[in-house]
Amino acid sequence: MSLAPADRHASKLPPARAGRLSCFCPAGTPVAGEARGLATLAGGFAASVLSQTLVTGLMPLAGLLLAPRPGLAVAPLVAMLLGAALATFPASFLLDTFGRRASFALGASHGVAGGLMMAFALSANAFAALLLGAFWMGVAQGFTLFYRHEAGVGATPAQRVAAVGLVFGAGALAGFAGPALAGFAESLAPGVYVGTALAAAAAQVVALSLAAFSSRRLPVETPGAVAARPLWGAMFAPTLVAALAWFAMNLLMLAGPFSMVACGVSAAGVMGAVAWHVVAMYAPGFLLAPLAGRVGGRSMAALGLALVTAALAIFIGAQGAAGFTVALVVLALGWSLATVGSTLWLHEAAQPGRLMLGAHDAALFLAAIAGALAAYRFAPL
Repeated sequence: MSLAPADRHASKLPPARAGRLSCFCPAGTPVAGEARGLATLAGGFAASVLSQTLVTGLMPLAGLLLAPRPGLAVAPLVAMLLGAALATFPASFLLDTFGRRASFALGASHGVAGGLMMAFALSANAFAALLLGAFWMGVAQGFTLFYRHEAGVGATPAQRVAAVGLVFGAGALAGFAGPALAGFAESLAPGVYVGTALAAAAAQVVALSLAAFSSRRLPVETPGAVAARPLWGAMFAPTLVAALAWFAMNLLMLAGPFSMVACGVSAAGVMGAVAWHVVAMYAPGFLLAPLAGRVGGRSMAALGLALVTAALAIFIGAQGAAGFTVALVVLALGWSLATVGSTLWLHEAAQPGRLMLGAHDAALFLAAIAGALAAYRFAPL
């Protein structure tokens, strides 16, 4: 007996798996509504960025406090970036296998554990525990970066620009909330920077909660769907531009706080500079849709790289807190344009699959690690 086309298609579907949804809808189609999907993605991304903002401002200071020798003060940041780089491929594949809810919840749970471990390390003066907490927080960051890719799943090019801009722009809320939350948390928790680490864990709890209510979507490679072949050659240029921006970002993000401390700037002043830096990283996201519509992702990425170069020049000539803050703000603007522009450029030119997306994001974090190590030449360690 011959099977009808729909029956033949159904017979080829893999066995049902917890957290996975299969049907005959187009790949990437949101199941519970596009508006709800974008809202939970934007909220989860903002909470995750808030956590990372607190940790990024804390990491250099905690490294100086707990490292057995000054040269190891960079180790916590490197551990965080290493965790992020290692998480990119699992995050990419898990999103298509188990969906948004399970994948982003898994990433956020690592962030909760990382924040709690860092709080323990700071209270117990345990450098090894600080490295472990930083690594787990990095795993969470590796998952967080995929929020921007998820915003464009199943969308037209015009919708993708708007969605990526909205999700990315939501991260600006972290910059406004970060310093106030850090100060409030420090007033509640005893110990140096312990409250900030606990606040970072709490922000990841919010991200975990939003992940649980996230809209479901179909896997990008739904069985039976005709997928475009990724163009690996077209991946090189956007990845290179973004990697250069990430290299400079982490070079100055590590060298900046160390240099400000050496100039006598207080911890509150350092956190304030980092907060403005974070605002500048993500606030342009709300304006990227019209800009991308006019100049395209490639030109936007090139403009961002030019701003990053200008930030390096400003940083080299900086003499005080104001100069370092200006350099960090210009750097953040350039990083934002380069990262979002390269993301749009990659989706336009390379038709990326999950393996390519993982490789692209892993390259960014490896460049970030190289930038952190290169900070030895600039930071007074």
